[in-house]
Amino acid sequence: MLKVPSHQVAGHQAGDGKLGPLIDDSGRFCKPLQNDDRGTTEVAFYTSFSSNTRIPDHIRRFFPIFYGTQLIEASDGSGLLPHLVLQNLVSNYVHPSVMDVKIGSRTWYPQASEEYIAKCVKKDRETTSLLLGFRISGLQTYENEESGFWKPDKKRVQGFTADDVRSVLRKFVSSNPSSDSNPDCSFASIVYGGSTGILAQLLELKAWFEDQTDFHFYSCSVLMMYEKEATLDGRTSGAEIKLVDFAHVVEGKGVIDHNFLGGLCSLIKFVSEILTSPDECTIKGGLREPE
Repeated sequence: MLKVPSHQVAGHQAGDGKLGPLIDDSGRFCKPLQNDDRGTTEVAFYTSFSSNTRIPDHIRRFFPIFYGTQLIEASDGSGLLPHLVLQNLVSNYVHPSVMDVKIGSRTWYPQASEEYIAKCVKKDRETTSLLLGFRISGLQTYENEESGFWKPDKKRVQGFTADDVRSVLRKFVSSNPSSDSNPDCSFASIVYGGSTGILAQLLELKAWFEDQTDFHFYSCSVLMMYEKEATLDGRTSGAEIKLVDFAHVVEGKGVIDHNFLGGLCSLIKFVSEILTSPDECTIKGGLREPE
């Protein structure tokens, strides 16, 4: 039985007659193929990546498992449509805290139309992409049973400044994310730090991007996830990162992907700063309200 994902934080979302991804109870995520070259590009990437023997196993784990494509009933009621069948990345979490970070100061790919490039350039300038090399596309972080998830709306997220990004990366690992008081960063050392934490994983990914020249990843996101309740129970946080959204991947042609690598280094710097100075929060009194 297919249903709408309840923990999707960015991208096209199903429901209300709209086309979007669906999930099942077996841990699979079905993403509708976009009907232009983006759909074929993403299928081609997953197919190529799956069979590429140069990808080391410790890097392959940062990508969703690809199960192929399948014709399924579309969420918008338009009938059978081809879908990518992927691993549901949050199926093993009860209350997943999730952040989608789009990497790169430039989100348009070289072969794009002038119209598409102009649209991307405008968004890159209006968000933190051009300034920081990445932008937060969406997030949710679990607070407690009473309050549920803190999940800023889309308009608020799109209006994030560099200072907001610093604050939100702290709120993501805090026990009081929705509070107007300074984030307490209670879970920073457990989630971001340690030998298996998010920072260590980002550094592992960075080492690969300093070397790999097979692919250039435009408009691709790093998904950061963990389980807050597990840490409170003394269990592992399940902190992990995954790369998602490959509709604009192009051949690297022997050249390092400096656009993605630069954005990744910038994100690493922001996360590192939280671990070295967890008590400092740039924004007092919460996020700036969008105008």
